[in-house]
Amino acid sequence: MIIRRVYGRVNSRGLRIARTALLTMGRKNGKTELIACLCLCHLCSEVLCETGGQIYSAAADRDQAALVFHAAVSMVRSSEDLSEILNVLDSKKRIVHVESGSFYQAISSESKTKHGFNASVILYDELAQAPNRDLYDVLTTSVGARAQPLTWIISTMSADPVHIMTELVDYGRKVQAGTIVDPTFVPFIYEVPKELDAFDEKNWILANPALGDFRSLEEMRNYARRAQRMPAAESTFRNLYLNQAVDVAECWIKVADWQKCEAYISLDEYHGAECYGGLDLSGKNDLTALALVFRTEAGFDAVPLFWAPDDGLRDREDRDRVPYTLWKSQGHLQTTPGRSIDYADIALKIADLARVVNLKAIAFDRYRIDDLMREFERIGFHAEIVKPGDEALTNPELVLIPHGQGYRDMSPAVDVIDTAILNGELRVQKNPVLTMCALNAVLTIDPAGSKKFDKRPGKSTGRIDGIVALAMAMRCATGIPKAGRSIYETRGLLTL
Repeated sequence: MIIRRVYGRVNSRGLRIARTALLTMGRKNGKTELIACLCLCHLCSEVLCETGGQIYSAAADRDQAALVFHAAVSMVRSSEDLSEILNVLDSKKRIVHVESGSFYQAISSESKTKHGFNASVILYDELAQAPNRDLYDVLTTSVGARAQPLTWIISTMSADPVHIMTELVDYGRKVQAGTIVDPTFVPFIYEVPKELDAFDEKNWILANPALGDFRSLEEMRNYARRAQRMPAAESTFRNLYLNQAVDVAECWIKVADWQKCEAYISLDEYHGAECYGGLDLSGKNDLTALALVFRTEAGFDAVPLFWAPDDGLRDREDRDRVPYTLWKSQGHLQTTPGRSIDYADIALKIADLARVVNLKAIAFDRYRIDDLMREFERIGFHAEIVKPGDEALTNPELVLIPHGQGYRDMSPAVDVIDTAILNGELRVQKNPVLTMCALNAVLTIDPAGSKKFDKRPGKSTGRIDGIVALAMAMRCATGIPKAGRSIYETRGLLTL
């Protein structure tokens, strides 16, 4: 029906009437494959191909743009017929149809060059994630020389009332209602209206046309159960699964749910126990956080440690509006001399901890790690950085594993901590600094549904370092096998 309504109507000259097609629906309904297929059809089909055509798939960032391109390339390389007539240029993210002189290219809003286009077909993937309308405007104003240009917008909703995606959806609603007569604009709006029960399964089909086919019902059920417990997950569920215009940057966890995780536990209880860490270093303003995680029969036990520079502590207390000096006096926050973190103190504490617990590995954010490594060397503590998939070259006292802070690395870490909280499998040592970090954290979601922690919007001084360290530590604890061989003996088992 969708394809027929866009391509099946022509005017008296035989030209396609539709100029813009808007398709908005929940995620995982096959939009990436649909965009890739449409790109290839316009590139080389006898019906849609035109001489010198320029077909562009656009996305908010390079990674998202690459998803569509790789899907198209996979289709080409799995077909002998397509492989014979199309030339794939991987380095340029371009596919060329030599006979017609047409090409398809994947671009993103991060592209340095956004002018000089002469687009015949535009397919914008997840326009709702675009940081601004610049690329959309450049592309859609480049079609003037084409006889029957076409722009496809395939995206979930945007919560921003002034976003270009919101403007298009509002226009599409008016076209559907007949208040605007525009036969060139063809809207398909799949959503669960906000007045309906978000957790009633019979409503989900309204936003997910592929539900029960290739869109997994069981996966939706699992995420719905999580959404009923965690506010950030509910926002994500409503936006990405039900296609409602809600902001996914909601508070990560409710106060009551976090308090259920808090326990009066002490590091002294874990003498000699196998331990994994997450380390988030800082400079002058942020906190340095080290989270220690122990696997138990019930799940995870965690003990956090925090450091901040001593000089200017009261100024930061006023700025951040939290009682750092009180927390220092209570032993929840350690300070180091001077106006920036003294990494000698951090190195000495980690070395001491390695003699108390069986510290297998620490996942770390790369920021300032060189300063810490120099301090390890100065005190004669042998730590070695090991990339995932490698093994330690010598026999270090501590293995350090790099852990990125972007969506790719943080999304699995967020999943681990979310699942543990949801299942009641996480106990954390009661610490007001960590509580502050947990309640400051929000989740941001990329178009592929990957997640990472961020600060609350409008609260740039809100610290989240402790919760980032805890998530990294928990991923470290689940990503390295415990039984059998040690991480020093095993190649390829560091799965971060």
